[in-house]
Amino acid sequence: MRQTEQGASHDSFVNRPQTKRRMCLKTGNPSEPCRMTAKDQETEEVHLSNNIIVPSQVESACEPDPDIPPTGVLKETGRNWGWILSGIICMNVLILGCVLVSGSANDEVNIGSTDLQIFLIVLLLLTSVWMVYYLIHTVRKENAVDFKDGRAGPIWLRGGLVLFGLLSILMDIFKIASYAGYLQCDSAVKVAFPAVQLVFVLVQTYFLWMHAKDCVQLQRNFTRCGLMLTLSTNLVVWMTAVTEESVNHDAAPESPSNITQISGRSLYINKTGYGDEACTCSYTSCSIFKEAYYYLYPFNIEYSLFASAMAYIMWKNVGRVTEECDAKIKFRLKSIIIGPVAGILLLVSGLATFVLYEMAMVNGGGDDDQKDKALFMHFVMNIVIATLMSVSTVIGCAIYKVDHRGHVSEKNPTRSLDVGLLIGTSLGQFIISYFTIVAMAATGAEGYLNRLNLAWAVLMVIQIGLQNFFIIEGLHREPFHEVQAATVIQNPYVPQPGEEGSNFDGSDKDTMPCPAVASHSLHGHTTEHKPKLLWKRRILKEVCAFLLLGNIILWIMPAFGARPQLDLDTETEFYKLNMWAAIVNIGLPFGIFYRMHSVASLFEVFLTS
Repeated sequence: MRQTEQGASHDSFVNRPQTKRRMCLKTGNPSEPCRMTAKDQETEEVHLSNNIIVPSQVESACEPDPDIPPTGVLKETGRNWGWILSGIICMNVLILGCVLVSGSANDEVNIGSTDLQIFLIVLLLLTSVWMVYYLIHTVRKENAVDFKDGRAGPIWLRGGLVLFGLLSILMDIFKIASYAGYLQCDSAVKVAFPAVQLVFVLVQTYFLWMHAKDCVQLQRNFTRCGLMLTLSTNLVVWMTAVTEESVNHDAAPESPSNITQISGRSLYINKTGYGDEACTCSYTSCSIFKEAYYYLYPFNIEYSLFASAMAYIMWKNVGRVTEECDAKIKFRLKSIIIGPVAGILLLVSGLATFVLYEMAMVNGGGDDDQKDKALFMHFVMNIVIATLMSVSTVIGCAIYKVDHRGHVSEKNPTRSLDVGLLIGTSLGQFIISYFTIVAMAATGAEGYLNRLNLAWAVLMVIQIGLQNFFIIEGLHREPFHEVQAATVIQNPYVPQPGEEGSNFDGSDKDTMPCPAVASHSLHGHTTEHKPKLLWKRRILKEVCAFLLLGNIILWIMPAFGARPQLDLDTETEFYKLNMWAAIVNIGLPFGIFYRMHSVASLFEVFLTS
């Protein structure tokens, strides 16, 4: 009984200042009872401080639901075997796909492209059926998807998926039109495969656009297996496209006078198999369609990788309990001028030199001087790009040193995948660069082209290392809008030190500001620190915009056929053609994806800066 009375007296004591404040506001009389004593004011400030939400506590824009368990995966019966089964499915599909892809790429192995395409058709149909089942049955079931991950599948990632998907559909249309001209002398499977792939791209694009954020709570094990099937299917399609392009692109010509790749694009277009050599197209536009879909291959490759990454995030989110705290971050280029302008100039210059380089490589014939000039121009342009990007990255890293934003402590599968892909795919370019450095150092780097090649390889190692640090640090920093939030909320009704009680007199009672407005007006330090935050934000956004455009041109060049590693014969003679072609064909696809993934990551860093 005494404890109850003590608790009641304690509550009345804590609420006493609030009662006095309400009385004061109602009457507007600045009498003695309305003025807080020092003890009451201290009690009021302590009471307010216990209810203040500081930025470290506000990592997301929404309040946690007391009825929802902490973020994570609910304990479920059979969860482990579901993960294991889905992993086994993915591993078996990938290994079987690797065997068929590598076998079909080797002329000495009795595995044809038709066998591989039949396997791909089966995979695409199974995956499409599962996605349709998910769309019709799983999502419509009550309590199937109660939670969504706000950080999974951001709009720019899904927008890129749609763009690459549309271009992939266009590539399939050109393939169907081209292969249809050879039906009288070749297998109909070559027409069926792009047709099935077209339907698969349509279904998958809609599926990922609508449900990339889902955290499925029902049929979890079946959903995990379906998502792993989707992931492995996209990876097998990616391996097929990369292998088909690389093998035909880097094939050595029959003439022994030049063991390097001379005209990879023309060789690919002419070498595409349609049965025996006597097989001819039934109409004259086949060559146009072949050349058209060759240029669309890079977009299909990126589409498969984007879809694989999004399927992996959905797989990690199965059974996960989280809240859709989607940050309201807007894309703005206000007062950001230097970075975009410099990046556009770099992009245009790179495109111009790339076109000239490709024209010289394809149409140069046996003119070695013209090819040397084209290689010189290409090396110089890449050295300039890598140097400028390295300098801008150092500036961005220096801003991080004076930036006092906190680091995100919350674990998120999307961020973890971004970092893992960034580091993993950068190894492809590292491998090529270090092989080049060793070859140039061993041969003495004789000649201006070899010296430029050595400088380019060293700069690429430096640029990628700095950029990885910049992006990873930016992904783990709190957004700037959270730093600008007030860390201390002062009571607008409590007289400030050095102020009289005139703020509560009757003449001001009709213009009393609300607590939110008053708190901002009383925070002198918010106005004082705002310019510092603005210049930091501006420099980081300038750096991100410049690096983003720089990575786009570094993606375009190798994705659309630039192979200076094979056009310059130093590494080919040092490592021999088979070994060096294998190194380039393994490392370059990862390097190409690294550039595109860097673009997406830099865009996210730009938005949060």
